[in-house]
Amino acid sequence: MAVFKTSKAKENILKRVRAALQDESVRKPFPELDNIPPVNVYAPMEQVSPEENFAYEFSKSGGNFVYCSDEDDFSVQLRELALAKQWKEIVCAPANIFTFLVHKQLNFVRDLNLWNTQADACITECEAAVARTGSLLFSSKQPFGRTAPIYFPVHIIVVYPHNIVDDVDIALKLMQNKYGVHNMPSMINLNTGPSRTADIEKTLVTGVHGPKEVYCFFINQ
Repeated sequence: MAVFKTSKAKENILKRVRAALQDESVRKPFPELDNIPPVNVYAPMEQVSPEENFAYEFSKSGGNFVYCSDEDDFSVQLRELALAKQWKEIVCAPANIFTFLVHKQLNFVRDLNLWNTQADACITECEAAVARTGSLLFSSKQPFGRTAPIYFPVHIIVVYPHNIVDDVDIALKLMQNKYGVHNMPSMINLNTGPSRTADIEKTLVTGVHGPKEVYCFFINQ
């Protein structure tokens, strides 16, 4: 059995640290800070609905926002978009959305298979949509959550009113309530608009590390 030795000087230092941490008589340097209520560091948003804020910020970041009055309208507009873009195949990660679209006879929609490298676009849901920044929150606990949002050239996200929150901190609390504080996903990803970078000669390039186009289908029901 290997024996690991600790130097006497190091052990003395650690003893002092442990003693200091256990000593209740040690004064806090700024005890008055404990009584200050938390302050919202964000600037106030315009007095419009979170849905309107999200649609504006999402579009400003380069996303394409599509309003749908209900799920039937979603299927109609998705069909029209696929026809306009001449997409041959769209893969779908959430089983419930896939079943619905197949029932609506969108025959170009396929169940998600990562071996499928020919698909034109991918449909996912999100954990939350942040109104302030137009960002979308994804996690590893979603179906194909690590790969679906970045693997395909076009990303289509289905968003409902209950997904939209004002700020990132509320989105994270939403996830804590859903999964539990001690059972959070191992990966949480916050995406804002299409993948882009200007690292190469300061020239903006889209679609480098993820989708080149991002669509949000907001289903208002």
